[in-house]
Amino acid sequence: MKIVVALGGNALGNNPVEQLEAVQTTAKNIVDLIAEGHQVIVAHGNGPQVGMIQLAFDDGATVSDKVPYLPLSLAGAMSQGYIGLHLQQAIKNELDRRGVNKSVASVITQTVVDKNDPAFQNPQKPIGSFYSEEEAKELAAKNG
Repeated sequence: MKIVVALGGNALGNNPVEQLEAVQTTAKNIVDLIAEGHQVIVAHGNGPQVGMIQLAFDDGATVSDKVPYLPLSLAGAMSQGYIGLHLQQAIKNELDRRGVNKSVASVITQTVVDKNDPAFQNPQKPIGSFYSEEEAKELAAKNG
């Protein structure tokens, strides 16, 4: 059977250290399914992680010209990359520990979002820093 396991970003902890701990338990459960003969795909959220990356770059840009403005798409890719790495390593380590010879791969994805989506009129999940209208206009002019 093919099984899709969906993990919310909040289930992975609030920082990379917590995430490393969380994926150990998660990997054991996933490998249980694989050991039973199932094909498993793991999908995950990244809200807290992408917010953490975005905030770090936002804050860094205020103290150094060497820290660039980071488009949200890059923060998303960075979060997918390190979440994927943590999951991939934990699953592969658990497979190897059990003597199950399977490959594990991570894939970074993109989602096309309709700029006219009505959800933009009432955002529910803010990411990164909050700015006054004046600050937002200055940043938009500076960073395109």
